[in-house]
Amino acid sequence: MLILAIETATAASSVALVRDREVLTSARRRDGRGHDGFLVPAVDFCFGQAGLGPSDLQAVAVDVGPGLFTGIRVGLATALGLAAGLGVPLLGVCSLDALALQAATGRRHIWSVVDIRRGEAAVAGYRPVPGGAVMDSAPETVGYDKLRGILDADPRDALVVGDWPSLPEGTLRGLRRVKTGRPRFPGAPAVAALAAPRAERGEFPDPDRVRPYYMREPDVALGSAHLVQGGFWPDYPGPAAAPGAGGAV
Repeated sequence: MLILAIETATAASSVALVRDREVLTSARRRDGRGHDGFLVPAVDFCFGQAGLGPSDLQAVAVDVGPGLFTGIRVGLATALGLAAGLGVPLLGVCSLDALALQAATGRRHIWSVVDIRRGEAAVAGYRPVPGGAVMDSAPETVGYDKLRGILDADPRDALVVGDWPSLPEGTLRGLRRVKTGRPRFPGAPAVAALAAPRAERGEFPDPDRVRPYYMREPDVALGSAHLVQGGFWPDYPGPAAAPGAGGAV
């Protein structure tokens, strides 16, 4: 199955084409304000590098947050437009899950952290398992002092991944059981890896149910009509010509 994965919920935008869980090609750029300018050329670049076209695509996966409001909106609007225009299913992935999947640890308890600005962070806890991680502490939005308290109260050796370098100086200082590590930002390959098992099982939600996961009130509403109508490839004939389109979404 060929999946196009999109990650723009954080300051490091990325796109990847993944077939049968193998990354064929990817593109990445760190720019917290340039998601829209990066995304369309990156998608075109990945298809060109892989020697594939839009008709080869079988699913789209997108990071729905938490993260930056504008980035989430741009990524989800683009993913919705692509999925609708090509007649393929759409799957949403949580950025906290993607961070935990990428965390390099065999035993430490994982805390994924996404800085969502306004003095708050989104955080969730995960237990490492072979090949991945299992969430054991539900996502929540916390202030920096509370985040420190959560980490200090965890009796286990812990690994903090995500955008911890953006936390105020001293937030993690003196926490003896806590280490920091990579990744700082989730990547599109991890988004695809999380979406792949559901795609292979045919577990596709209605596209209307794939919504932004802000974890607090958004500044503005999501709009994607311009992408659905125009699309990346205006001359593409649409869902009727797409392989496997028959009622998948």
